[in-house]
Amino acid sequence: MLQYYFLLGVRNLRRNPALTALMVLILAVGVAASVSTLTILHMMSGNPIPHKSERLLVPMVDNAPTEGYTAGDERNDDQLSYRDAANFLASKLGDRRTAIFGVGGTVEPARKDMNVFNVGGLANTHDFFTMFEVPFLHGQPWSEKEDAANADVVVLSRQLAEKLYGEANPVGQRLMLLGFPYQIVGVADTWNPVPRYHRLVGGSGAFGEADEFFIPVASAIRHEASFNGSMNCSKGRDPGFQALLDSECTWIQFWFEMHDAGGRADLQNYLDAYAAEQRKLGRLQRAAPNTVYNVMEWLEQQKVVGNDSRVSVWLAFGFLLLCLVNTIGLLLAKFSVRAAEVGVRRALGASRREIFHQFLIESAVVGLAGGVLGLLLSLGALTLIGQSSDQLKVVAHMDWSMLLTTFAMAVGAAILAGLLPTWRACLVTPALQLKSQ
Repeated sequence: MLQYYFLLGVRNLRRNPALTALMVLILAVGVAASVSTLTILHMMSGNPIPHKSERLLVPMVDNAPTEGYTAGDERNDDQLSYRDAANFLASKLGDRRTAIFGVGGTVEPARKDMNVFNVGGLANTHDFFTMFEVPFLHGQPWSEKEDAANADVVVLSRQLAEKLYGEANPVGQRLMLLGFPYQIVGVADTWNPVPRYHRLVGGSGAFGEADEFFIPVASAIRHEASFNGSMNCSKGRDPGFQALLDSECTWIQFWFEMHDAGGRADLQNYLDAYAAEQRKLGRLQRAAPNTVYNVMEWLEQQKVVGNDSRVSVWLAFGFLLLCLVNTIGLLLAKFSVRAAEVGVRRALGASRREIFHQFLIESAVVGLAGGVLGLLLSLGALTLIGQSSDQLKVVAHMDWSMLLTTFAMAVGAAILAGLLPTWRACLVTPALQLKSQ
């Protein structure tokens, strides 16, 4: 019977094509506006690494001066000094650890047809690639021994490798990078998580472009690589790279990977003990609380999803509600002219429940048609939004969950809009309709 009502609903769409087209269009526009904004919010606020986000932790200690500080003031810096990062690396706490900071400079291609050009990348430890599950196209990450030996090794992004070497495997070759010869040990496959949770501070931001290369922290320090990112020197510092390393300037991000979610308490205890020890040495005099963030807490703390994005979603759903009100009016008009049909069906023995099912399924057919058109409009809107900026291009695309949401929202909205008209249709009195014929 449901199949019959569905086919009947499809045929009834052709009874009044202008009215049907108007209902489908209104519903599609409302769904498209809602789904487009909801898709962007979904991509921006999703968990980029759900299976281990509770085990990836950011440690924070406050090394700012005490001048002007009042207990309870919020920390306004989200990076670490080199001294603290080096101590955390030496702690051997957790399964893996990595310091991260941006570096930039030039590449001198071996090809005669290419000129020197600028690139930007990251300095990190070998644990970085396993922690954040970076896929590899060729080769592999450098080893712990190469980290300890300050080796000049590099992992290229797929984009940079193809620019320099085409489709060939460049592993084992040497590349003049940042003014020094680096040996290529691997090529990372396309990898740019959304959002870029591993490096939210500085760099290209939460939705920026992927890094072009990766080199060891020790190598970047030894070569005094040009820093590429944000830096806070609240106490000031003397000129020179060594002075930067010895200063309290904060410019390095840090991540721990713990064995399980329970390792968070171990890290918190370590930070508290570390801060107490550093205070004895004359540092960390603010005695501010030491904090630990997992991935989702870090995204929230960095305000990756702003209030304006949430407000946009609410406004879009308000527009959808307005579209529903108009759809209800059109369905009332569509069903009211079929009162005679309902009267005849009731006189022939159809129950109010059967009438209700028929008209509600017909509303769902309208919603399905609106969902197809709404999906096309949503894809078009997302394409236009993505073309407006490089950052929006990263989040302005639809996944399978949002694809299904589009149809569910359209059909659900149509059924909701059809409840009142359907209920009114069920109240038709068969005798009155038969007398009027």
